[in-house]
Amino acid sequence: MARIAEFRELLFPLESDRLAPWRGLDALTFGREMRQHPFAGRMISGWEAIADAPFHGLTCDGHCESGLFALADEGAPTAGMVRAAADLLSILSPDQNRQLRYPIDAKEWRRWSNPEFLFNPNGLRLEDCAEPIRAAILRLIEASLSADGFAKARGCMKTNAFLGELCALPNIMNEWSYNFLLFGEPSPDAPWGWSLYGHHLVLNCFVLGGQMVISPTFMGAEPNFIDAGPDKGLRLFDAEEEGGLSLMRSLDADKRRRATTYAAMNDPAMPEGRLHIGDQRHLGGAFQDNRIVPYEGVCAAEFDARQRRALLDIVSAFVTYLPEGPLAAKMAQVEAHLDRTWWSWIGGHGDDDPFYYRVQSPVVMVEFDHHSGVWLNNAEPAKCHIHTVVRTPNGNDYGRDLLRQHYAQVHPGKTPGRD
Repeated sequence: MARIAEFRELLFPLESDRLAPWRGLDALTFGREMRQHPFAGRMISGWEAIADAPFHGLTCDGHCESGLFALADEGAPTAGMVRAAADLLSILSPDQNRQLRYPIDAKEWRRWSNPEFLFNPNGLRLEDCAEPIRAAILRLIEASLSADGFAKARGCMKTNAFLGELCALPNIMNEWSYNFLLFGEPSPDAPWGWSLYGHHLVLNCFVLGGQMVISPTFMGAEPNFIDAGPDKGLRLFDAEEEGGLSLMRSLDADKRRRATTYAAMNDPAMPEGRLHIGDQRHLGGAFQDNRIVPYEGVCAAEFDARQRRALLDIVSAFVTYLPEGPLAAKMAQVEAHLDRTWWSWIGGHGDDDPFYYRVQSPVVMVEFDHHSGVWLNNAEPAKCHIHTVVRTPNGNDYGRDLLRQHYAQVHPGKTPGRD
């Protein structure tokens, strides 16, 4: 199985049929071509079939549990975000302003996707923007995230550019292969937010006063290590990978057996639909806002104190993009539901074994997956291609439950996003 340092052994020849046909195509043309592609076309048709379902929220059984989320001041950096948003808006042309902006409960919140082909070209495309506009967008994102979270997001963008260089396809994969949208009116006390989506990076940020929700998120990299150029040495997802493996190895034989829902990454015992054509083992990917994901594996109520702490540390590694106040509030919420939190695993747990794991509770779901190659040629999952997902179950992805409560207080009778 490929280790991180061996990803160059998995490169396609530059003139191979895998790479050469796409050379010179821009993102929009490539996206149109992908609709006809046997692989991507199936994925897109699956997305289109569920894209317009009214928002309900990801659940464990089809029913949203109420009373999990409450309006509060959690110390979100809203003032700085509002200033950064105003700076951005001040330098846009009228046409760019119209392209960028959507109502707070617009359906476009849910039209994100994470592949390299452009499926829904909403908002402003960063690679089509002048440098001052890109810089202003980055300043708004930076004002919204922790320092570690912003560095991680930029790392995903830089590894995407690195992959484009490896494949000689910078027209499709580069540092700016992302769309940015602004929702609502930036305000210190009214609801608003933004979305960034593209290859291996999706962030949906909702803010209301001193409170924020950043989910769904998708972060990934192929490869997850840069070994040349100005960003040489950049690595992503070590904490998630090492933390998950360490916790799995800490379980006794019985718990490890029960936590393992499938022994192999592409297990013949998996039912139809368990492996997704694009998401592979992920259950919370693009257009899965209403998915029913039953709890699996072992409940953290069975863990000892050290294992419970390790589980919290894993979740924290996923949501480290949250600023200090919202992060503390999120982790307190996760800890309050620890006895209703489940740990599940797919694959082996040797040093070179690829694996998938999921942490799932009423208030958070995080997923980690070693993927097979898309632009590298490994047909089986390898540890150099990683995808991670964060969801807020029970109706609070995109901050929808907080927005519902806000409407109940300020606009009785109005409901958000039954799109």
